[in-house]
Amino acid sequence: MLSNLGFYSLVFGLITSFVIIFKATTLIKNNENNFIININYLLFFQLFFVLLSFVFLLCSFILSDFSNITVYNYSHTTKPLFYKISGLWGNHEGSLLLWLLVLTSIIFIFVCDTKNFDSKYKLYTILFHEIIIIGFFLFILFTSNPFEIIFPIPNQGLGLNPILQDPALAIHPPVLYLGYVGTSIIFSASLSAIINKNVTQPWAKHIKKWTFISWIFLTLGIMLGSIWAYYELGWGGFWFWDPVENVSLMPWLCLTALLHCVLVLEKRNSLKNWTILLSIATFALSMSGTFLVRSGILNSVHTFANDPSRGVFILVFLLILILMAISIYFIFSSEEVDTKSFYWFSKETAVLINNWFMMYFLSVVLIGTVYPIFLEVITNQKISVGPPFYQKLLVPFLVPFLLFMAIGPKLKWIRDKISSINYKILFIVILTFLLAYLIMIYSSVKYLFATILIAMSIFLFFISFSDLFREKIQLPQKITHFSFSVLILSILLNGIFSKEINSNMKVGDELKFVNKIIKFKSIDLKEEKNYKALLGNFEITETGKYPIDFRPEIRIYNQPIISTSEADIRTNLISDNFIVFSLLKDEETFNVRYQFKPLMLLIWISSFFMAIGGVLAILKK
Repeated sequence: MLSNLGFYSLVFGLITSFVIIFKATTLIKNNENNFIININYLLFFQLFFVLLSFVFLLCSFILSDFSNITVYNYSHTTKPLFYKISGLWGNHEGSLLLWLLVLTSIIFIFVCDTKNFDSKYKLYTILFHEIIIIGFFLFILFTSNPFEIIFPIPNQGLGLNPILQDPALAIHPPVLYLGYVGTSIIFSASLSAIINKNVTQPWAKHIKKWTFISWIFLTLGIMLGSIWAYYELGWGGFWFWDPVENVSLMPWLCLTALLHCVLVLEKRNSLKNWTILLSIATFALSMSGTFLVRSGILNSVHTFANDPSRGVFILVFLLILILMAISIYFIFSSEEVDTKSFYWFSKETAVLINNWFMMYFLSVVLIGTVYPIFLEVITNQKISVGPPFYQKLLVPFLVPFLLFMAIGPKLKWIRDKISSINYKILFIVILTFLLAYLIMIYSSVKYLFATILIAMSIFLFFISFSDLFREKIQLPQKITHFSFSVLILSILLNGIFSKEINSNMKVGDELKFVNKIIKFKSIDLKEEKNYKALLGNFEITETGKYPIDFRPEIRIYNQPIISTSEADIRTNLISDNFIVFSLLKDEETFNVRYQFKPLMLLIWISSFFMAIGGVLAILKK
């Protein structure tokens, strides 16, 4: 019953979308301005039908309605209620329905928020956005229907992958989708602005809010995914260049560059073409991530599907949207490159240079993610692109990137003078290199370039910290830039001072590591409602300190039957002590991995405060 209601709600929503397109096209053709009430009603009903469908699927998960194939495949009666709810978007079909809900919500809110803009701009935005919405409607109804029925009705479901049953991952997908889908309204509004010759400073001020919203949610979504991977997967780090991690990083890089272009456009009426092209590219990358995750061509622990037909649908749909966008850009864009001149020593130039760096970073991540796919298709040869590839190509360019990021906020718009720079900065430069030298002395890394990179990150930190007390720089920018400086410095110090040991141990064994002694004391058994577990009792003693007990787990879940290793992590502001173990074939020997990870908490905190800076930018009038 619920499945039928949910399916027909989607059908009515699709019909409403076609009516909206017909209405918008008619009003554009007839050059009518008095439309807003009719369109708002239609957009409301479209949102209502999608929301109704979403609620029906949610109720099916809560009630464990196993007549629904999606519920049967991804739920179980023993699952906690929280994970029954999050299971709705923890699968391909449900996640797409959530996408559609956000798409229909955002266009309704957008139209209500654009009262001061002309009707044609709103109509074209609605038209382009409805094309995206209809594409997702068709994708869901014909390839990814979340309301398919199974008969006879099973008594029990297959359950959700246990590694996905985590609080961080439960909220990670919807937050990330808000970031992805937010780029769709920027995409639609940009195409509309081109056609209506409306790429102006007032438009930049308006679209800036939506750019910030998308950037905030994408930042938080990536952060939550990183936290989940660290605590749940036992990887022992914040980033591993996993392909699915990469497909979220690429639109973030593009969106960050877009955000800075929008700010320049608002202040100086410049970088119009950059703004439009980045709007198209950001949305294309968000959609590309959807294709890669759902096509089955990526090998990752958090891919959703392995049905190539679904991937082909998204790929064809994406190509249509990109061709439409590029065509509109070349047909309607102005021949003028910019309305203002650029001087080499100015804030605009610093923004532009750093945008080029971010495009380079984006290109490297894109190549590292996509190249193995093309190589396998062409030569049937499988390769993996790991951290060394990205480090060799990205790290050298971090030095100039951080330099321009440090000096950019201090420069004036239009034109500045080198002599205007406060020469107290020289003291900061000397101090940073001294600190960098001391850091490298006490670390195992002895390379000159590493010293320069650390020095530059410390320099950015001090400059950003000093900017907190400058009245000329707005508070949101202060917080975001300072948080980013803390993030970069924390990441680099984490990489330098992290220590790890991996060894096979039996109960009673001791392992010496640096100034620590790791003792494997005993094993306990634990039984919960939906899993059984082996608890390892470890004691780590550091010279001059009290011993610390660790209890990592090996869990064996009931439904589905799968084993996972749960790390035990002791966290403070300075460092993490991370230990995880897994059973080897002889059933007496365990593989034990211990890691010392400095400043992990600062990485999460700084990412969060970057998003807070974005929130303050939206709230600022």
